[in-house]
Formats: sequence, C-alpha cells, structure tokens
Amino acid sequence: MTGRSTTRTASRGGGAGRGPAGGRTGQRLSSLAVALGMVLFLGGFAWGAVVYRPYTVPTTSMAPTIGAGDRVLAQRIDSGDVRRGDVVVFQDTNWADVPVLKRVVAVGGDTVSCCEDGRLKVNGTKIDEPYLSEDEVAGFGGFPEVTVPEGRLFLLGDERAGSVDSTSRLTDAAHGTVSRGAVQARVDAVVWPMEGMLKAPTGFEELGALSSPGPLRTVVALVIAGTVLIFGGAAYGPLAGRAGASRARKADAGVSGGR
Repeated sequence: MTGRSTTRTASRGGGAGRGPAGGRTGQRLSSLAVALGMVLFLGGFAWGAVVYRPYTVPTTSMAPTIGAGDRVLAQRIDSGDVRRGDVVVFQDTNWADVPVLKRVVAVGGDTVSCCEDGRLKVNGTKIDEPYLSEDEVAGFGGFPEVTVPEGRLFLLGDERAGSVDSTSRLTDAAHGTVSRGAVQARVDAVVWPMEGMLKAPTGFEELGALSSPGPLRTVVALVIAGTVLIFGGAAYGPLAGRAGASRARKADAGVSGGR
C-alpha cells in the first residue's frame, strides 16, 4: 500500500511540475525575443527614414552607375560634407525644378578640365574613373580648364557624352557650377534593381579624403535581425510548449507503466 501511494504522488508532482514550468519558460523567452525584435526592426526603419531619402532616377545621365528608372537611397548631408567623387542630389532652379543627380568632380578652388589621355584632370592630377564606360570616354568632346569658385561645385554625369551638366553651362557667370547649399543628399546605394552600395570613387583619393559610406549596412542589419527575432520568437513559444507537454506525457506514461 505504501509503495503504491508513494508512486502516485511522484506521478502527479513530476507531471505537473515539468509541463507548465517548461511552457512558462518558453513563453517568456518567446515574448522577450519578439519584443527585442520589434525594437530592432522599428528602430532600423526609423533610423533609415531619418537618415535617407528615396529617389527615382528619370534619365540615363548617370549610366552605367545608375540607370533610368533605378531607385536609389541618398543620405541627407550638410553642404559642407560634400567631397570630390560623391554622387549628389541637388536642386537648382537654373537647372531644373526637380532634384537632379550628378557626380561632383571638383570643389571650390579646384581647376578642372577634360580630357588628357581620355581622363579628367583636376588640379593637375589625371583622375581614373573606372565607373565610366569606354564608349563614353571615347565619345566625350571635353572642355577647357575651369576654376571652380569658392562655395560651389562642378558636376558631371557618368554618361559624359549625353549628360546635361556643368559642361553645358560653361558660359554662365558661375561657369556651370552649383552652390554647395543646393545639395540635398549623397547617394549611397541603388536599391532597385538591387545593385547595392556605390563603389568608392578612388580616383579622387590623391586630392583629398573621400566621403565615408553612410549607415545603410547597419540599418539593413538591424531590420534583418529584428525580423529573425520576431519570427523566431513567435515560433519558439509554441514549439517549447509542445516539447514540454510531450516530455510531461512521456514522464506520466513511464510512471504509469511502473505502477
């Protein structure tokens, strides 16, 4: 009698203790993962919305780097952060009433001309521009030396032969240049089609430091990590509960068999 009574007590205590405890732990971990995932996911999106602006490129003037119809993300920057080689979004009523994308090839105080051996020349330095197609380099007629006024930028499209850029306004009082204050953002990446981050314009390194990439990779990593945690946490709770219930049933079955 005593042995049977002891066996039944262990059965109730063991079964009740293992199942609910495991389920509660799973639920806590699941809720924590989902909450953390939401913080990362929403935080990443919020950060991206504050730092970046999306644009759709209407023309081929920046081909082959950026094609017509491509969607780009451009980082909001101060005008003082613009450097040589940057692809910038600017708006100048003398150019157009809409945002325009071009590449900065010279800044205030620089001298710029084209072409010598098919290459752009800035402050006496020949610039390697691997992002240009060979056809564009060969077909570009070039332009005489220009001294860029302080506080202004000289801009070219990567499709040199077909781009309406600073070279088409050389007779203006500002020699086709644009005020730094007209710049709204710097393009970081082409997101549709998914071509990723723009390559660094290393040909301009001899003339000064290049712009550092924006936080886009970190933003994307946060969004992805948040998504994984949300779905993983949502799945973990039910799985942990089932596993705990299964262990409890096996334990009860073992004890019943022993009786």
